Amino acid sequence: MNPENRPIELPVVGAPSVRSDAARNRMLILAAAERLFAKNGVTCTSMDAIAAEAGVGKGTLFRRFGDRGSLVFAVLDSTAREFQDRFISGPPPLGPGAPPLERLTAFGEALLAHTTEHGNLLLGAASAGAPISRFDAGPYASYRTHIAMLVREAAPELDAEYTADALLAPLRPEAVFYQLRVREMPLERLAAGWSQLARRVVER
Repeated sequence: MNPENRPIELPVVGAPSVRSDAARNRMLILAAAERLFAKNGVTCTSMDAIAAEAGVGKGTLFRRFGDRGSLVFAVLDSTAREFQDRFISGPPPLGPGAPPLERLTAFGEALLAHTTEHGNLLLGAASAGAPISRFDAGPYASYRTHIAMLVREAAPELDAEYTADALLAPLRPEAVFYQLRVREMPLERLAAGWSQLARRVVER
């Protein structure tokens, strides 16, 4: 017994491993869902298939994400965070270290490529039961803030907030998919056109 006659608190055993297992399962599920969504499309991918691909039980999958719509949102959120890390702290010209106009054009080109890569997820979001507004509200705000910052640096006389919204308009997924899939414009043409537009607007 201790001198103060108080019960001794023993350390909790296993809590860190429980947290690490949960984090590992989350990464496995997101990676499996992204692979299957890209391969088969959102509407043709079942939660059972995702659980099997990830190597986790169906109960684990449903407790973590609830339904397919929430899982689509989680995958898109994960990819958006990765893209955000690239333009906030990655190497130039997309990341810090390049002149603002170079960073601006690099951002537009990178966002076009990112949107094209995850097009099936974005298009399948609504049919999966998750409102499309949930997917672009957070990322759009960070994109607008980033472009506005670069516009202020490159052309202080412009209305940075308005210009950021104007430059983002042709980068919205619905506009990109229309040009790629209906107009059959190659991605290279979209990237070159947006870069030319951005330079004409911002260059003095």
